Amino acid sequence: MNDYMEPSKQFVEYLQIEKNASPYTVKYYQNDLEKFFLFLSAEGIDGLEHVDYRVVRLFLTGLYHQRLSRRSVSRTISSLRSFYRFLQREEKITTNPFMHVSLPKQDQPIPGFLYAEELEKLFEVSDLTDPLGQRNQAILEVLYATGIRVSECKNLSLSHIDFTIGTLFVKGKGRKERYVPFGSFASTVLDTYIRDGREQLMKKRGVATDTVFLNARGNPLTERGIRLILNKMVERAALTVHLHPHKLRHTFATHMLNEGADLRTVQELLGHENLSSTQIYTHVTKNHLRDVYLNSHPRA
Repeated sequence: MNDYMEPSKQFVEYLQIEKNASPYTVKYYQNDLEKFFLFLSAEGIDGLEHVDYRVVRLFLTGLYHQRLSRRSVSRTISSLRSFYRFLQREEKITTNPFMHVSLPKQDQPIPGFLYAEELEKLFEVSDLTDPLGQRNQAILEVLYATGIRVSECKNLSLSHIDFTIGTLFVKGKGRKERYVPFGSFASTVLDTYIRDGREQLMKKRGVATDTVFLNARGNPLTERGIRLILNKMVERAALTVHLHPHKLRHTFATHMLNEGADLRTVQELLGHENLSSTQIYTHVTKNHLRDVYLNSHPRA
């Protein structure tokens, strides 16, 4: 496997530096590459340039025999296709054996979201006289008001907030930037936290920072920290749902579409590169419309 390590290392550096991939994304790519390299070693294939369509089919057959989900197989194919595309760019190989391999069709899971009643319970659990309570409420309001990712929330700086016109400047995946509006509820809670709770938290650290959301010691919150905060809020609200930050993003998109927002607008607000990523939420709204119809139409 040593012959494969140098190109693999270069590819990981490319993902981290040029593509600005998250640590999770890099980890998945590395796992897929390692799986592929082990297969090549077992088959006695001593060079990446010796991989052809026949070898690829043999590799995929092995994946299916492992009873991996179609989603996992699709991700592995995409990872290796990107890896070979990189090798082509670096002129280490001439052809990409994964280029014409079709991805297995997979069922699109309908994203989970929160109903208005569940959200109301969450909005009532924080102590707004306490610095941490103000922070927690601000995180909840911002995530629901804007639909931003937890990584984007973690990276918010004071300079990214414009209270005058009610917008956040967000740096998304792949260094893509966008402006996202937020409403009066988020504005009020965020302003209170920044002027009061955040100032108290920052005093504990003793060093100024531009990061908006801070932990109890005054240091910038991590993604894991935000997840823990939301789960504790769910416990206090006595809800039975598992609330990961992405569920608030799903809720934002679903509620926007249910209230009549067009798909292109929601796509832009979410920072999706492709409309197909946003279209999954139309399945939720179709179910909603069907339920309303069945419960409301006299002859349904």
